[in-house]
Amino acid sequence: MPMTAPALQRRLAALALLGATTLVAGCAGMSNPFGGSGGGAAQPAPRPVQVCNAASAQSFVGKSNTSATLEAARKQSGAYMARVLREGQPTTMEFNQERLNLVVDGTGRIVAVRCG
Repeated sequence: MPMTAPALQRRLAALALLGATTLVAGCAGMSNPFGGSGGGAAQPAPRPVQVCNAASAQSFVGKSNTSATLEAARKQSGAYMARVLREGQPTTMEFNQERLNLVVDGTGRIVAVRCG
C-alpha cells in the first residue's frame, strides 16, 4: 500500500530529527579545538612539585640497595622519583630537581646520595 504525501513527510521529518539528535549527542563529549571548555570532564589539577633534598637522605649511605631502601630514601628526601646508578655508569646530564640518585658500588652498597 503506497504512503500518502503527509505520511511520507512525517516519516522524513522524524528521520531528519533522529539524525540531527544523534549528531548532536555524538559531539557533546568532544573538546573544543579552540581552547574553550568542551563540556567534558574537568582537567585534573597539576601535581605539586616535589623537590629533592639529598641532605635528608644521607643516612642511607652504606646500606644495601633494595627496592625498599630506594623507596624509603625517595620519601625521606621528598623527591618525586629515584634511580640507582652504578659508579662510573654513563647517565643523562639533564638536572631534574625532583629526582633522587643513589650511587652504588660493585657490591650493591649505597656510596652516595645526590639529587638530579
